[in-house]
Amino acid sequence: MSLKELKEMSNKYGANSEYVLAGGGNTSFKDEKYIYVKSSGVSLANITEDGFVKMEKSALNQIFSKVYSSNDEQREAQVLADMLSARCAGEQHKRPSVEAVLHLAMPFKFVLHIHPSMVNGMTCGKDGKAIFSKLFSKGIWIEPIMPGYILALTVKKLINEYNKANGEPPKLIFLENHGVFIGGNNLIEIDELVVEINEKLKRVIISEPNLSKIEFNRELAVLIAPAIRCLLSSESLGTVFFCTNNEVMKVVSSVNEFYKVSPAFTPDHMVYCNDKTLFIESGSIEEIYSELECKIKEYETLNSKKPKIIGVKNLGYFACGNTKKEADIASKVFLDAIKVNCYAKSFGGSKEMPKPLVLAINNWEVERYRKSVSFSSNGFKRLAGKISIVTGSAQGFGKGIAQDMADEGAYVVIADLNDEGAYALANEINQKFGDYTALGVKVNVGEQESIKNMIYETVLNYGGLDILVNNAGIVRAGNLDEMNVNDFELVTKINYTAYFLCAKYASKIMKIQHRFKPNIFSDIIQINSKSGLTGSNKNYAYAGSKFGGIGLTQSFALELAEFKIKVNSICPGNFLDGPLWTDPEKGLFVQYLNANKVSGAKTIEDVKKFYESKVPLNRGCLVNDVSKAIFYVVEQEYETGQAIPVTGGQAMLK
Repeated sequence: MSLKELKEMSNKYGANSEYVLAGGGNTSFKDEKYIYVKSSGVSLANITEDGFVKMEKSALNQIFSKVYSSNDEQREAQVLADMLSARCAGEQHKRPSVEAVLHLAMPFKFVLHIHPSMVNGMTCGKDGKAIFSKLFSKGIWIEPIMPGYILALTVKKLINEYNKANGEPPKLIFLENHGVFIGGNNLIEIDELVVEINEKLKRVIISEPNLSKIEFNRELAVLIAPAIRCLLSSESLGTVFFCTNNEVMKVVSSVNEFYKVSPAFTPDHMVYCNDKTLFIESGSIEEIYSELECKIKEYETLNSKKPKIIGVKNLGYFACGNTKKEADIASKVFLDAIKVNCYAKSFGGSKEMPKPLVLAINNWEVERYRKSVSFSSNGFKRLAGKISIVTGSAQGFGKGIAQDMADEGAYVVIADLNDEGAYALANEINQKFGDYTALGVKVNVGEQESIKNMIYETVLNYGGLDILVNNAGIVRAGNLDEMNVNDFELVTKINYTAYFLCAKYASKIMKIQHRFKPNIFSDIIQINSKSGLTGSNKNYAYAGSKFGGIGLTQSFALELAEFKIKVNSICPGNFLDGPLWTDPEKGLFVQYLNANKVSGAKTIEDVKKFYESKVPLNRGCLVNDVSKAIFYVVEQEYETGQAIPVTGGQAMLK
């Protein structure tokens, strides 16, 4: 029962970003013989009962009395070995949190370690300790100290001293620059203590962060992101996330204000943001490009690693990572540091951890391990890390293409006029492949500004663009007598003009990437049709737009080849099972039946059999047939300007 309560407490606080950073935090439960503590690398927000490590208290308790090496690295390795040996049978595949020994030192059934921004405003404040002593009589304050074994020894010693002086153990342990540990014998006690902490701190808070949205130079941010992405990448490209709001804008108003916010406030900030950031002050885009190149090289020389956070004056900051997850977490954690800096104004102003401690944590094996399990890569998949847009992907061919691309490791923007469908599919993909895989965006490909917004949203969220799949399209069938000019022009607008606009804005981003990473390829792929290869009876509006699309493909390919942007069309046969054909009101089966396009057809089934009979392989085209062609086009570095048939032999190249 208590393990179930432990899960309940962990999920409750882990899912609340006000209490836990980047899926971190820590919890534990003790009974007479065992302690159950969170596994390292597991998020409290969605931890299950299997996510806790069951350890023998007696074995773990021996760590307090053992003598270890005086060499820091050897000592930590010895302590880790003893911690691992304290695991119960069947738990050997789990690594306990480094804080397990500290949890054992607190004599309560339940222990919760959280790091709310407001709490860290005090623990990272210059006057934090003095204000703590006035507010929290039932707690102890821990000076900056190396996490893990040394911290646990110190906490145990101070708990014993407090217990001796007060006749009871402290329920609150505030760690300078590292949040608070809360102890209680039931969940009600824990919740009450959390409320008490919040209420007492709010009494002294004089400044709260303003995270409301703000107008910013969107165009400038979009032009900067791909440059940062490429300058920070090695062989494969990473991702970049842009963030700004009212509080961020205060921080990036000057270099002095920016460097008041430090990723060295806490170990958690350091893990995800590095202990140093970078600031760009120049104005024009060319000046910014030049400064970026110079300062990134300088940063790498001085720190032997790449920056995770880059601020730009009067704009915002860019969070960078090898994966989308890494970049997004870096952004959230740095935003937390901004909040901590704001709250710390109520506690005498902010202060970093002591430099020797920063250096020690930078080289600590535990934090290297935490980084290694926090971010996974799709490096073995065909589209690993490719930032992609699929238009018209809330349903039909586009939906299947987007799903197949995500399955092969791509980040996919689900762009569709059907915004509810786009968001629903993005959510579905994220549940299957991870929270950062897909993004839903509403787009009307018949409007230039909407297409521009689609590209910009992609770049601000992911940092660039590698693949554009221009899939959105419509059909209006009918003979010359029936077709009206409005329907004809609508088909042209959606199938032909929109392709031009998508290529226009996508290539702008791809050219920036080529400038800073000349060896990489990008792809613009039009989902055309077999009707773009051969005429289509009583479907000339559609066929004409698709014929024109191939003309655009060949022309774009010639123009963009120097930037290593490949442009190709894929020409599927009939997707007879998709909504384009089967929709009972507007589907092609209905349209073709009503237009008498199939001689002698009396029913929709007659129309379907007629089209199946025209295919040598005797079936309609499937989504996976098209997806395989997309994968080929992306992987092939020596093919551009092509119209590739995927028709089961119905349309053959001459």
